[in-house]
Amino acid sequence: GVPRSLASLVKAYRMQEKVAQVGFDWKSVDGAIDKVEEEWQELRDAATGKEMEEEFGDLLFALVNYARFSGINPDDALENTNRKFMRRFQYIEARAAETDRKMGDFSLEELDSWWNEAKAKGL
Repeated sequence: GVPRSLASLVKAYRMQEKVAQVGFDWKSVDGAIDKVEEEWQELRDAATGKEMEEEFGDLLFALVNYARFSGINPDDALENTNRKFMRRFQYIEARAAETDRKMGDFSLEELDSWWNEAKAKGL
Protein backbone atom coordinates (compact mmCIF):
# COMPACT_ATOMS: atom_id res chain seq x y z
CA GLY A 1 0.00 0.00 0.00
CA VAL A 2 3.02 2.33 -0.22
CA PRO A 3 3.86 3.65 -3.71
CA ARG A 4 7.37 2.77 -4.90
CA SER A 5 7.67 6.18 -6.54
CA LEU A 6 7.87 8.02 -3.20
CA ALA A 7 11.17 9.48 -2.05
CA SER A 8 12.97 7.04 0.23
CA LEU A 9 12.53 9.13 3.37
CA VAL A 10 8.79 9.48 2.80
CA LYS A 11 8.48 5.83 1.82
CA ALA A 12 10.14 4.72 5.07
CA TYR A 13 7.73 6.91 7.05
CA ARG A 14 4.68 5.54 5.23
CA MET A 15 5.81 1.90 5.60
CA GLN A 16 6.30 2.42 9.32
CA GLU A 17 2.86 4.01 9.61
CA LYS A 18 1.31 1.01 7.84
CA VAL A 19 2.99 -1.65 9.97
CA ALA A 20 2.19 0.31 13.15
CA GLN A 21 -1.50 0.04 12.24
CA VAL A 22 -1.27 -3.74 12.58
CA GLY A 23 0.64 -3.61 15.87
CA PHE A 24 4.25 -3.87 14.65
CA ASP A 25 5.44 -0.89 16.67
CA TRP A 26 7.27 0.01 19.85
CA LYS A 27 5.24 0.27 23.04
CA SER A 28 6.94 3.58 23.87
CA VAL A 29 9.37 6.04 22.36
CA ASP A 30 12.12 4.38 24.42
CA GLY A 31 12.10 1.41 22.04
CA ALA A 32 12.60 3.71 19.07
CA ILE A 33 15.45 5.53 20.82
CA ASP A 34 17.11 2.25 21.77
CA LYS A 35 16.92 1.12 18.14
CA VAL A 36 18.56 4.35 16.95
CA GLU A 37 21.38 3.83 19.45
CA GLU A 38 21.77 0.18 18.39
CA GLU A 39 21.96 1.10 14.71
CA TRP A 40 24.41 3.93 15.41
CA GLN A 41 26.74 1.47 17.15
CA GLU A 42 26.41 -1.03 14.31
CA LEU A 43 27.38 1.70 11.85
CA ARG A 44 30.41 2.59 13.95
CA ASP A 45 31.40 -1.09 14.01
CA ALA A 46 30.94 -1.66 10.27
CA ALA A 47 34.15 -2.76 8.58
CA THR A 48 33.49 -2.57 4.85
CA GLY A 49 31.92 -0.01 2.59
CA LYS A 50 29.02 -2.36 1.92
CA GLU A 51 28.41 -2.90 5.64
CA MET A 52 28.65 0.85 6.27
CA GLU A 53 26.05 1.59 3.59
CA GLU A 54 23.70 -1.04 4.99
CA GLU A 55 24.08 0.15 8.57
CA PHE A 56 23.72 3.79 7.49
CA GLY A 57 20.42 2.87 5.84
CA ASP A 58 19.33 1.03 8.99
CA LEU A 59 20.19 4.10 11.07
CA LEU A 60 18.21 6.40 8.77
CA PHE A 61 15.26 4.01 8.92
CA ALA A 62 15.44 3.94 12.73
CA LEU A 63 15.63 7.75 12.85
CA VAL A 64 12.57 8.02 10.62
CA ASN A 65 10.76 5.65 12.95
CA TYR A 66 11.76 7.75 15.97
CA ALA A 67 10.50 10.84 14.14
CA ARG A 68 7.18 9.17 13.32
CA PHE A 69 6.80 8.01 16.89
CA SER A 70 7.54 11.53 18.14
CA GLY A 71 5.17 13.30 15.75
CA ILE A 72 7.98 14.79 13.64
CA ASN A 73 7.73 14.82 9.86
CA PRO A 74 11.26 13.73 8.91
CA ASP A 75 11.04 15.18 5.40
CA ASP A 76 10.06 18.60 6.76
CA ALA A 77 12.76 18.39 9.43
CA LEU A 78 15.44 17.60 6.86
CA GLU A 79 14.24 20.32 4.49
CA ASN A 80 14.35 22.87 7.33
CA THR A 81 17.89 21.79 8.14
CA ASN A 82 18.87 22.07 4.46
CA ARG A 83 17.60 25.66 4.41
CA LYS A 84 19.38 26.47 7.68
CA PHE A 85 22.63 25.02 6.34
CA MET A 86 22.28 27.10 3.16
CA ARG A 87 21.71 30.35 5.11
CA ARG A 88 24.72 29.72 7.29
CA PHE A 89 26.98 28.74 4.40
CA GLN A 90 25.89 31.81 2.45
CA TYR A 91 26.90 33.86 5.49
CA ILE A 92 30.34 32.23 5.37
CA GLU A 93 30.60 33.01 1.65
CA ALA A 94 29.65 36.64 2.29
CA ARG A 95 32.25 36.96 5.05
CA ALA A 96 34.90 35.43 2.79
CA ALA A 97 33.95 37.85 0.00
CA GLU A 98 34.83 40.74 2.34
CA THR A 99 38.47 39.64 2.15
CA ASP A 100 41.02 39.28 -0.64
CA ARG A 101 41.23 35.51 -0.08
CA LYS A 102 39.46 32.64 -1.85
CA MET A 103 37.19 30.25 0.05
CA GLY A 104 39.73 27.44 -0.26
CA ASP A 105 42.39 29.59 1.42
CA PHE A 106 40.64 29.67 4.79
CA SER A 107 41.26 27.08 7.46
CA LEU A 108 38.39 24.99 8.75
CA GLU A 109 38.75 26.82 12.06
CA GLU A 110 38.24 30.20 10.33
CA LEU A 111 35.21 28.95 8.39
CA ASP A 112 33.79 27.33 11.51
CA SER A 113 34.17 30.61 13.38
CA TRP A 114 31.97 32.31 10.78
CA TRP A 115 29.57 29.38 10.98
CA ASN A 116 29.25 29.99 14.71
CA GLU A 117 28.68 33.72 14.06
CA ALA A 118 25.85 32.84 11.67
CA LYS A 119 24.39 30.47 14.24
CA ALA A 120 24.58 33.14 16.97
CA LYS A 121 22.73 35.54 14.65
CA GLY A 122 19.92 32.99 14.33
CA LEU A 123 20.62 32.19 10.69
